[in-house]
Amino acid sequence: MSDIALLSLIIFLPTIGALFLALFNKQSDGAMRTFGHAVTLVTFALSLLLWSKFDSSIPGIQMAVKVPWISAFNINYQLGVDGISMPLVVLTTFISWLSMLASTSITKQVRGYLMLFLLLETGMLGVFMALDFVLFYVFWEVMLLPMYFLIGVWGGPRREYAAIKFFLYTLVGGVLMFIAMLMLYFDGAATAYGKTFDILQLSLIGQVHSSAGGQFSEFIQKTAFVLLFIGFAIKVPVWPFHTWLPDAHVEAPTPISMILAGVLLKMGGYGIIRIAFPICPVGAYWASHALVVLGVISIIYGAFAALAQTDFKRMVAYSSVSHMGYVLLGIAVWTLGEGTVEQNTTYWNMGLNAAMFQMLAHGISSPGMFFMVGVIYDRVHHRDLNQFGGLMGLMPLYGGLAVGIFFAGMGLPGLCGFWGEAIGVVSTWNYSPLYSIIAASGVILTAAYILWAVQRVYLGPEYKGPHPEAITPITEREVFIGATLLVFCIILGVYPNWIFSQMHASINHLVNSLTTPELIKQIFAAKEITGL
Repeated sequence: MSDIALLSLIIFLPTIGALFLALFNKQSDGAMRTFGHAVTLVTFALSLLLWSKFDSSIPGIQMAVKVPWISAFNINYQLGVDGISMPLVVLTTFISWLSMLASTSITKQVRGYLMLFLLLETGMLGVFMALDFVLFYVFWEVMLLPMYFLIGVWGGPRREYAAIKFFLYTLVGGVLMFIAMLMLYFDGAATAYGKTFDILQLSLIGQVHSSAGGQFSEFIQKTAFVLLFIGFAIKVPVWPFHTWLPDAHVEAPTPISMILAGVLLKMGGYGIIRIAFPICPVGAYWASHALVVLGVISIIYGAFAALAQTDFKRMVAYSSVSHMGYVLLGIAVWTLGEGTVEQNTTYWNMGLNAAMFQMLAHGISSPGMFFMVGVIYDRVHHRDLNQFGGLMGLMPLYGGLAVGIFFAGMGLPGLCGFWGEAIGVVSTWNYSPLYSIIAASGVILTAAYILWAVQRVYLGPEYKGPHPEAITPITEREVFIGATLLVFCIILGVYPNWIFSQMHASINHLVNSLTTPELIKQIFAAKEITGL
């Protein structure tokens, strides 16, 4: 199978499946569910095939395809993967498959739900493979409507409010990204590449690699970076752009919360790494201190907010704000100050590796936590932490799986959550010991709200909430989903090099391209002019 066929099939197979669902009898819920499961499973298998063809020792884009799309504006159908995007593609297909398996709790308008779910998967996969900015933007916006309806139609009592809030926040971020895209497109006219939406060429212009001369001006880089960062930070989400997330998570059905936590949040971090930093390095360095501060605030604020919650699902939602703060922290600890260039580069490289690992680890543990909350909610129809208790005795297998997954989210050594946070904190020390210490304290707060939740829900006195008669043993389907996620939490915790080895060459390439003597000279020139 050719590269363009494989990449395109992975992206658009879910959409093709959604179109075929329109041919099913609307009463055939079982057949439609089976078909939806098959589509997501085949897409996952194709992503594994893509991974088998991927060479992690090659730093650049692999299996790249570029076909003219709108030639008048130099817009292309351009796809490819590298060590940064490849793990996220596999994560997307994996979590989509498990989330589809978890969708048996959806009983109304099943066909519409499945079609929107599959369209959402196409949008997510397209974001991680697109190398043309316009194509990236199209896939980014494609996700907006399916997620809006999946929350607004199949969500909880306040679903309309949560869906509109999600829509508006994401739309604002998309508009800011679009403005930045146009600024870069028109400013590129004066460079050797001319007007282009090619993300790789835009990165070369931003990094002053154009031998024929010309690069983005300092004003364009700073302005575009701020616009791009806000657009991506809303999706991460970074404090103070996070307020849509708890409402969306609480009201979304369990499978959609799994997708939201496992994949959608990662697109923000990916956008910062793939687009904002490489294209606008002068702006990125100019804003790096502010980004580090926002990352630290997100870690501590999210942890304290989670500690204050009595709604089980809202607590897990705020934990995502805290955990994703480590992602921004690792990305932003770029310094050219005290110490040698080699020392600073080493620590920033470490931070980027930690950020990527944290995204993948959170992409496994957070869907698991939301799924475990959904398992008990489907039985007792409440999420009040103060009305649980003793579930370990009533549902021992469920309790064991849940505690294991929550410990992974806590960052317990030997589980997936440990490495991203620990290495991220270490990488921050070179940037600022104070910020490193504050970020490390987030681990203590995380342990506090996780352990307190485990004590209130799974241990302690007997269950004292409503519908005690509905507490039945966990089903085989639920065991499979929960156990699969827990197994990968353990694998990533015990053998993290499995993931680090896939990313190492590409992240080295990114760091080296952003620390060339020419670019450092330009950054320091901007620093002297502005007093940064």
